[in-house]
Amino acid sequence: MSKSIEELKSLTTQIRRDILRMVHAVNSGHPGGSLGCTEYFTALYGNVMNYHLPFTMKGKNEDHFYLSNGHISPVYYSTLARFGFFPVEELKTFRKLDSRLQGHPTTHEGLPGIRIASGSLGQGLSVALGVAQGKKLDGDPSLVYTLHGDGELQEGQVWEALMYAAGKKVDNIISTIDYNGRQIDGDTDDVLTLGDLHAKLEAFGWTVLEEKNGNDLEAVIAILEKAKTETGKGKPVVILLHTEMGYGVDYMMGSHAWHGKAPNDEQLDTAFKQLYLEAPADY
Repeated sequence: MSKSIEELKSLTTQIRRDILRMVHAVNSGHPGGSLGCTEYFTALYGNVMNYHLPFTMKGKNEDHFYLSNGHISPVYYSTLARFGFFPVEELKTFRKLDSRLQGHPTTHEGLPGIRIASGSLGQGLSVALGVAQGKKLDGDPSLVYTLHGDGELQEGQVWEALMYAAGKKVDNIISTIDYNGRQIDGDTDDVLTLGDLHAKLEAFGWTVLEEKNGNDLEAVIAILEKAKTETGKGKPVVILLHTEMGYGVDYMMGSHAWHGKAPNDEQLDTAFKQLYLEAPADY
């Protein structure tokens, strides 16, 4: 699906409207991180990643994406729907009984685009490394992409996987850290600081790229494209993507308060006025 930059920018606003509508309808979900990562998902699926439709679980000779911090499922589901993996109307079923769109992504209902169940933090990189090595064994030159929360890096399994990736020279993977500095209980520095994350990742043997403007669509596309040029060189690649939790809605920004809290009717209306589209395609 080929779209111009302006079309993709408009789509980021539509996806943000979807996110808020989904969590509002069931008074549950995680809007903060979802809103903050909208440019990343739009860039990945709208410009950077090579994938085919209809979706197949094995996905040979196409790039794969694995969401490790599965609680930001609203942005994932909206992106998949808006790029044609399943009907946009199905977003209405988010977090409802018998829905394929559970609060954390699952595979047992066969939702197109979802290859692993995620949400138990710390596991996504391990899974993705297995897939990346499998692609090498199959002679598949495609890439594997992952996304992780910065608070998620407090899980020890992440660091085991980081060490393994460098030690085994898994150089067909591009991992991105949503570096917003916030998690459910407060600022990451207050809960358990990550220290000099750039230096730590380099010390673990990764090629480290950093983008300060993680909510600028063109900047996100550029850093992902740069990351692609660093693959195949014997080292895994990671991007530190600085984003703002709740981006696009002024009362959600600058705080961890909206990590897992849904807006009420009045707050939803206020947000929609800020996320204005001349002709929204709301479901």
